[in-house]
Amino acid sequence: MKLIIQIPCLNEEDSLPITLGDLPREVDGFDSVEWLIIDDGSTDRTVEVAREHGADHIVRLTDNKGLAVAFMAGLDAGLKLGADVIVNTDADNQYCADDIGVLTAPIIAGEADMVVGDRQIHTIDHFSPLKKRLQRLGSAVVRRASGTDVEDTTSGFRAYNREAALRMQVVSRFTYTLETIIQAGKTLVATTHVPIRTNEKMRESRLFPSMSAYVRRNTVSIFRIYSMYEPLRVFMVAAAFCGLITAVVWGRFVYFYATGGGAGHVQSLILGAVLFIAALLLAALGVIGDLLAAQRTLLQRLLEHTRRVELKLGVEPSHYEPGAHDTGHQRTTGADAGAATGKTEEREALKL
Repeated sequence: MKLIIQIPCLNEEDSLPITLGDLPREVDGFDSVEWLIIDDGSTDRTVEVAREHGADHIVRLTDNKGLAVAFMAGLDAGLKLGADVIVNTDADNQYCADDIGVLTAPIIAGEADMVVGDRQIHTIDHFSPLKKRLQRLGSAVVRRASGTDVEDTTSGFRAYNREAALRMQVVSRFTYTLETIIQAGKTLVATTHVPIRTNEKMRESRLFPSMSAYVRRNTVSIFRIYSMYEPLRVFMVAAAFCGLITAVVWGRFVYFYATGGGAGHVQSLILGAVLFIAALLLAALGVIGDLLAAQRTLLQRLLEHTRRVELKLGVEPSHYEPGAHDTGHQRTTGADAGAATGKTEEREALKL
């Protein structure tokens, strides 16, 4: 069993030595533990520092593509490097590395495919009361949307087994935390959460310049992701809301018309007609969105199948560079796989 710990990085030359210094080389249930750094277009010495401090593998993106893209590049590389389980953590050492064993335990026991670390937000001193309330509210919304029971949905400290990692397809460029949980819930990936510890704050978050930006981006992300997976429900609810207002407006017109004052309320009739057309359009969008969601599901299955084929053929990770030392991992190229297949066929022919 191989565990790969991946760390997406952007200009982390100062914090990375501390983070790597805390990472384990041995975790219960695994024969080997390797470290993977995903450099998201850093302009400092992040890559050099990673090599100096023992990173086994490096994926070096050519420019800054965003946290979600870096996360997916890490999952792809981890699978192609032979990982049975992939743990994602942050470069700012927010999460206690000693809890990696706790995080992976449900996967080792066969109880879950994906495990999210619960920071127990109420115990974090440097989180303001407002941020704690917003975190709880956001997590409740994501739990409702995903059908999971994950307590801390924005936690980036999480573990995936091979099957869960193969199914993950993040569309968002901004963040992966919310989308992967909703995706896991909708694709029936067994998901659970465990309490984990956090370290002292080293720096301010680079994802959110302000609290208002945090609320705005997460709200848009939740709505967008949920609409991708449940478009019929989202647009039909909006259509029903417009239809209800239409009924109220037309009811008002009918009332005044019945009492002899309808001529002075023609605007209600016009407004109701506009709202009725809007309701029909929203309902049509819901049907179209549902058809597109079915196509997206088929496309996701195709991408998952493509990944499995790439793994069998031994396709190299994109933008891959070796780390500090050779871990002994043998990567099979497509040509090698083809040659091996040819030799097998020759042996079978000789037997016949």
